Amino acid sequence: MPVPEIADHLGRAPSTIYRELRRNVFEDKEMPELNGYHALLAQKIYEERRAIHRKLIRHPEIKAAVEDALKSGWSPEQIAGRMRLERHPIRVSHETIYRFAYSKEGRAVQFHRHLSEHRRRRRPRGQRRHQHGHIFEAQSLRNRPDEVAERQEFGHWECDLMMFRKEHGKVNVTSLVERVSRLTVVLRNEDRQSKPIVEALIGGLSKLPADARRSITFDRGTEFSARPQLKDGMGTDSWFCDPQAPWQKGTVENTNNRLRRDLPRTTDPTTLTPKRLRTICRKLNSTPRKCLGYRTPAVVFESRLLEISNRLE
Repeated sequence: MPVPEIADHLGRAPSTIYRELRRNVFEDKEMPELNGYHALLAQKIYEERRAIHRKLIRHPEIKAAVEDALKSGWSPEQIAGRMRLERHPIRVSHETIYRFAYSKEGRAVQFHRHLSEHRRRRRPRGQRRHQHGHIFEAQSLRNRPDEVAERQEFGHWECDLMMFRKEHGKVNVTSLVERVSRLTVVLRNEDRQSKPIVEALIGGLSKLPADARRSITFDRGTEFSARPQLKDGMGTDSWFCDPQAPWQKGTVENTNNRLRRDLPRTTDPTTLTPKRLRTICRKLNSTPRKCLGYRTPAVVFESRLLEISNRLE
């Protein structure tokens, strides 16, 4: 069939067909009977040509740097954003990283295992299940001032508990995230009783200036029912999600997903020392975040504390 007829049949320009043939026609002088265009062979040639142009294949040093960052808990977006911020001469986009991870070459070296979800194929993330209790006469999140809800004011935190398998006992971990800077603080609890959990919160935050601990948002789990102690102990307000809606404190929920890389449910929480928890927080707080313009939570938090200090002088 002539090229113009092929182009008309496929709805393509004749130049596209000529270009495809020019690139992928097989020629062998010793076996001329095999010469011509073969679809499967053309596909193989195309894939080899694409592989040559992939930056993570052409530049093994960039692939090694990306792999090291992924192993440290950075996401592909964080890696790409940091490269732009630091003006690397050779940069890759987050999509390039994902495509390589799920390409034939990436699968051959199991590159997808360095991604946070360790999935073999890209697919939408399923919904996480939540358990919930009830707190009566709580301050509803819907009444939270706009400057808090829209992250315009520093010093407002979200809080949650991270639980582990029952065979490890009642020990659990409190995760705290400041909403503007995304700074994370992790505290160990010996059980789920509300009073000691809230006392640990006071101990962990009371050293900060008052403007850096204005409020904490909780879900309606009964482990946070001792909330009045926060106001009495350090003047911190409390806000609570609507019933059965812990997703309303999405910042700490997202942070818990990140923390699970180092604190999976199989962890024995009785082995968690303050030093180990500080190390985990330090790694998370020194990771650049897209929402912070690829600055780190530690840098943003320190700059906000400095602003408060300068105001008070």
